[in-house]
Amino acid sequence: MISGSPADADDVGYRGPTACHAAGISYRQLDYWARTGLVVPSVRDAAGSGSQRLYSFRDIVVLKVVKRLLDAGVSLQNIRKAIDTLRSRGVGDLAGITLISDGTTVYECRSPEEVVDLLQGGQGVFGIAISGAFKEIEGTLSHLPAEAATAADELPTAPASAPAGGFPAGDELAMRRARRRAG
Repeated sequence: MISGSPADADDVGYRGPTACHAAGISYRQLDYWARTGLVVPSVRDAAGSGSQRLYSFRDIVVLKVVKRLLDAGVSLQNIRKAIDTLRSRGVGDLAGITLISDGTTVYECRSPEEVVDLLQGGQGVFGIAISGAFKEIEGTLSHLPAEAATAADELPTAPASAPAGGFPAGDELAMRRARRRAG
């Protein structure tokens, strides 16, 4: 793994399978959310067949938040609105936000007073402290592989250390495609 805190590393990205593991989602969800623009990888997006998306630490925190909101029954439409608001913030800002939802609307709270104000309405709500997701992702990623961010055109097509299929050992999807093509 590349040294340094994942939250501070701008030149580090995490491949799809690593992002899925850290956020607790399936690769199918990750792919759908990237293709529909819900959570697009900020380090490197896919540039055609066989290219690798690379997700930043912040992207993975947002993936985790989306997963928690979905699990709580918030509609994808309302999640998209909440994520659009979060997109404009850096990782440091995210850590100070608590998302509160009544299952229909998602509210952003930046202080304990704002949380109390929402709760005084007497309505049943749930909250997601993004700082908790932040710490959880940081702990998970400390044990998972990261890679240096390079431009898609700088990526080698078949690294010297690659197995017979010509793809890095950790790229299961590329290996499956190669086996399918081989016959």
